[in-house]
Amino acid sequence: MRRLLALLLVLGLGLAQGDKLKACFIYVGPVGDAGWTYAHDVGRKKAEAALPWLETRYVESVPEAQALPVIDRLVREGCRVIFATSFGYGEAVLEAAKKYPDVLFAHATGIKRAPNVATYMADFYQVYYLNGLAAGALTKTGKVGYVAAFPIPEVKRHINAFALGVRAVNPKAQVLVRWINAWYDPAKAREATEALLSQGADVFAFTEDTPTVIQTAARKGAYSFGHYTPMLKFAPDHVVSGQIVHWEVIYVDFLKKVKEGIYTPKNLQNVDYFWLLQHGAVEMGADYGVPINPKLAPLLKQAQMSVGGKKVAVYDRIMSLLEAMKRPNPTFDPFTGPLRDRKGVERIPAGRKASLEELLTLEWAAPGVVGDWPGEPK
Repeated sequence: MRRLLALLLVLGLGLAQGDKLKACFIYVGPVGDAGWTYAHDVGRKKAEAALPWLETRYVESVPEAQALPVIDRLVREGCRVIFATSFGYGEAVLEAAKKYPDVLFAHATGIKRAPNVATYMADFYQVYYLNGLAAGALTKTGKVGYVAAFPIPEVKRHINAFALGVRAVNPKAQVLVRWINAWYDPAKAREATEALLSQGADVFAFTEDTPTVIQTAARKGAYSFGHYTPMLKFAPDHVVSGQIVHWEVIYVDFLKKVKEGIYTPKNLQNVDYFWLLQHGAVEMGADYGVPINPKLAPLLKQAQMSVGGKKVAVYDRIMSLLEAMKRPNPTFDPFTGPLRDRKGVERIPAGRKASLEELLTLEWAAPGVVGDWPGEPK
């Protein structure tokens, strides 16, 4: 039966048996950005290498407002599966899905679906919490800088998880946030980093698709955490760890299910990947397989924090929670109540973990977050 379904799907996609499935990727930045787009392209290449029946291509540096003409062109060129890799592509994807009901679309970080539109995300909030623990231990000024892209729930979720980690170690520390309103803008990232340094920040995290924050901070001796890809090489003495993505885990799974007839242009309405540490979609690391920079691990082993009334090394706490969140059924989640926002309003009651819906629509700011927060609930 599965082979029959697969054959019908192949025919439905306009393919002859033996032809390759053509999947195409739309990138918001250049493939050489060292961050978000580079990571997606690594995932594309790994998927193509793993699936001999797959053919891929990509279009880079597509402004979010100009996605629809690019999709039109890709469909004309025979793309039967299209991955749109930026939140701002959402409306174009939904419009294109109506124009091309036989094409399968998958929208990264998206929240709206349709019969032929799935959504997917390899999310970092667990890793951000762990890196927040390290940041809280390493800051000497009690001020941690965060250079943020756009004030959307995804970025806010990550900042909050990071801040919760910082505060778990250093209850009086602040996370100073500056928005640059860009995914890829090295000049703005450098300017924001320099401004935060002048405010006293001595540890940095960020959402921007280049190593600019790391390089700028390192010149002043400040520690930092990489984003999306291994960034240890850009500042070997100052990169503590980071968030590393494995998009290929999602791409291979999705495309296999297309090939096998499990996913069709008529049943993606409820397909949403929100894959975490336990799925192998992300890892904590200064480099692949290196959770914490060995040069800086001794500092985290010396630093202590209180857990359940007992003093433990921050390094040990990080590694323990990392393993707990890698399990098929994680035994720890950063967004477990009781949690209040920075205004004192209860957001997650005691004993309950935030739902996926709450995570995807998160707008509140965690205690310790300092700075403008567009869309903050009153």
